[in-house]
Amino acid sequence: MDYLAGLNPSQRAAVEQTEGPVMIVAGAGSGKTRVITYRVAHLVRHGVDPFNILVLTFTNKAAKEMRERIMKVVGDEAKNIWMGTFHSVFAKILRVEAEHIGYPRNFTIYDTDDSKSLIRSILKEMQLDDKLYNANFVYNRISSAKNNLIAAQEYLKNDQIQAEDYANGRGQLGQIYLTYTQRCYKAGAMDFDDLLFKTNVLFREFPEVLHRYQHKFKYLMVDEYQDTNFSQYLIVRKLAAINENICVVGDDAQSIYAFRGANIQNILNFEKDYPDLKVFKLEQNYRSTQNIVNAANSIIANNKNQLKKNVFSENEAGEKIKVCRAFSDNEEGKIVAEAIAQERALKGGNYRDFAILYRTNAQSRAMEEALRKINIPYKIYGGTSFYQRKEIKDLIAYFRLTFNPNDEEALKRVINYPRRGIGDTTVDRIFIAADKQQLTLWDVISNASSYLDGRSAGVVGVFATMIQGFQVVAKNHSAFDAAMHIAQHSGILKDLYEDKSVEGLSRYENIQELLNGIKEFSEREDIEEKGLDVFMQDVALLTNDDNDKDPNADTVSLMTIHSSKGLEFPHVFIVGLEENLFPSQLSLNSRSELEEERRLFYVAVTRAEKKLTLSYATSRYRWGTLNNCEPSRFLDELNPAYLELDFRPKDIPERAASFADERQAWGQRDVFTKPKPKVMPKTTAMLPKAHTPTPGFAPSDISNLQVGMEVEHERFGFGKVINLEGSKNDVKATIFFKELGQKQLLLKFAKLRIVG
Repeated sequence: MDYLAGLNPSQRAAVEQTEGPVMIVAGAGSGKTRVITYRVAHLVRHGVDPFNILVLTFTNKAAKEMRERIMKVVGDEAKNIWMGTFHSVFAKILRVEAEHIGYPRNFTIYDTDDSKSLIRSILKEMQLDDKLYNANFVYNRISSAKNNLIAAQEYLKNDQIQAEDYANGRGQLGQIYLTYTQRCYKAGAMDFDDLLFKTNVLFREFPEVLHRYQHKFKYLMVDEYQDTNFSQYLIVRKLAAINENICVVGDDAQSIYAFRGANIQNILNFEKDYPDLKVFKLEQNYRSTQNIVNAANSIIANNKNQLKKNVFSENEAGEKIKVCRAFSDNEEGKIVAEAIAQERALKGGNYRDFAILYRTNAQSRAMEEALRKINIPYKIYGGTSFYQRKEIKDLIAYFRLTFNPNDEEALKRVINYPRRGIGDTTVDRIFIAADKQQLTLWDVISNASSYLDGRSAGVVGVFATMIQGFQVVAKNHSAFDAAMHIAQHSGILKDLYEDKSVEGLSRYENIQELLNGIKEFSEREDIEEKGLDVFMQDVALLTNDDNDKDPNADTVSLMTIHSSKGLEFPHVFIVGLEENLFPSQLSLNSRSELEEERRLFYVAVTRAEKKLTLSYATSRYRWGTLNNCEPSRFLDELNPAYLELDFRPKDIPERAASFADERQAWGQRDVFTKPKPKVMPKTTAMLPKAHTPTPGFAPSDISNLQVGMEVEHERFGFGKVINLEGSKNDVKATIFFKELGQKQLLLKFAKLRIVG
C-alpha cells in the first residue's frame, strides 16, 4: 500500500525525516497516531531492523493500536519492534538485567494495594499514628521521590526535605521510605515506580549495560512526550545519547498531568537538549468543526508558556458553541439530559455519540440522576458510578445499619472502618458467639459484655452505642441533619479530610456531593416524608442497576476531563464551568497551575467533533450550604464570535454582551482581572462547632511541655503534641487535634492546658 499518499505535506515531511533528533508538535485531532505508525513503518520499509526500533507510549491501548496499523504496512515484521508503555518495556529489560542490581529475574511487581499494605505494616511496627502517616499520603510521597530519582538514603540526607517533613509533623517519612525499600528488596519485589527508578540505577551504575542498549535501540520514538516525568526523561536521554535518532511526539497544549509528576518543560526545552533539532508542526485538525477549533485556539492563546502553533480546520464551520446557565447543579443536569433527548428526537443518532465531561468525579451525581429520571442509559468511563464508589458505599452502609442493625453486609463493611480497634479476631469471635447462641450479629454486638471479654467487649460496646445514637438522631432529625451527624461522628469525614492525596481529595469531595444531594432531598416540596430512611429507599432503587450490561451498549459517556484525553465524540457537554470548580481553587496559587487548568479546558473543548455545549450553575451546594457561584474565567476567554448564549428567558432580563457584564448585572464581584487565591469553602465549612472548654479551664505552665503529651486548647479542643522546635520564647508546637487535624502554635501565645 502507498501509505504516504494519504498524508498532508506536514505529516509526510515528519514521516520521511528519519535521521537525527525530531520533534513533532501534534495539535489536537491532527492525525498524530497515523504519523507515528507510518514513520515506524517507513523505517522498516527502508531497511531498519525492527529489533533496533524502540517506541514508548503511555497506554497499552495506544501501543496495540499502533502495532496493528504498522502490521498492515510491513506485515509480521512489526511484531519484532520494541513497542509498549515505559513500564512494560523497562520491566522486560529489568527481567534480563535484574541480577546486576541484586534482584532475581523473577522479581515480583507490587501493585498499589500491595505497596499500601506493606506501608501499613511498617507504620504498625514503628508504632506511628496511621492518621498522621496516612498510607495513601506516604505512598504518594515515596512515589514522588522515586519519580524525581531521590533514593531513600538521599531523602534522609536532604536537609530541605527533612526540614519540610519535620515542619509538617511527619519527621519519620524518610525512615519509613528506607524501611519500605529494604522490605521490597528483601522480598525480591519492585513497585510500579521502581520499574523506572531501578532502570535509571541500572544505567547509571553499569555503563556497559547502558552501552549495549544504546547500540540496540538505534531509533527511538516517544509518544505523548509532554507527559513524561524526570525519571522517564533521563532514561530516554541516555538511550539516545549515541545515535541521537530520537523522535518525540506531543502537544504542550495538552499537558495535564503535573499532579502525576509530568513536567511540561521536557517538551518546551527539547530544543536545548538537541540544538540541531528538526521541528514539524501538525496543525490541521481533522476532528472538529471550524467553530470548535477556533474557540479552542482563543482559549489556549492566554497561556504564556507554550510552543506557538496555528491549529486550523478545513471542516464545515459548524454550529456555534452553546453556553447554558442553570440555577443549581440539579437544574444543570436536567438541562443536559433534556438536550440529549431533544437532539436524538430531532436528528436521531446514538447515545454513544454523547459525552458529559466534568472537572471532578463528584459532579457525576447530578448528571446521573437527571439521566436516570428520563431513562437515558449511561456509563461512567474510567471510573465507578457515583453510588458504587467505596467512600459512598461506606457512608451508605452506616445509614443502612442505622435503620436495620441486622444488615450483616453493612455491619461487616463498617464495623472497623474507620479503624477503631475491632480487628479480625474480634469479628471472628462475634460470628462464633452469634452462631453458637443462634443470635444475630447485632444481638451479640449490642450486648458485647455478655459474649466478649476484656478490651474487645469495650471497643465493640462503644461501636454499638454509636449506632444506637445514630438511630435516635435519625428518628428526630431531617435527612440532611441525620446524614451529617453520621458522617461526622462515624469518623468517615475526618478520615477522608486528613488524606491530602489527590485520591483522598476526590473521595472527600464525593462525600460532600452525597450530602449535597441529601440536603436537596430534605428541601423538596413535592414529598411529605423527608427522613433519611425515605432517601435510602430512593437510593436503593437508583443503585439496583444491571451491572452485566454489554460494554459496547448504546450509552452516554460520563467522565472526568482527565479521563477523556485521547477520546472524541460528536456531541460533548462540559459542565460546572464555575470559578473555584473549573478552574479548581487549588490551581489559583501560581501561573503554572492556572495554565495547566487552562490546558485541561482546551483538552475538553477539543474532544468535540460536531457540537459543543458549555454549562454552569449560579448556585451549588457545598456541605449543605447553598453558595452563589461565579462563571468561570475561561468563559470570558472564549472568543464570543464562536458562542451562542442559550439562556432561558426567565434567567435574565436581557442578554449581556459578555460574562463580565452578566456578573455585574447580577451584582457579583468580578474576580477575573485580578485573580487571587481564596480559602476553599469546604475546609472551613466543615470545621466542627467551637470547642466548649472544660469547666474551670486554665492554661498550664508549659515550660516542661514534651512530645506525646495530651493538651486542651480553648478553641481547638483536645490534641496531642507531636513535635516541638525552636528555643526560649520562640518554641513552636505541632499538635494533632482530634477534631481539626494538625496545627502549629507558638507556645507563648497558645494557652494550653496539659491533660496528661
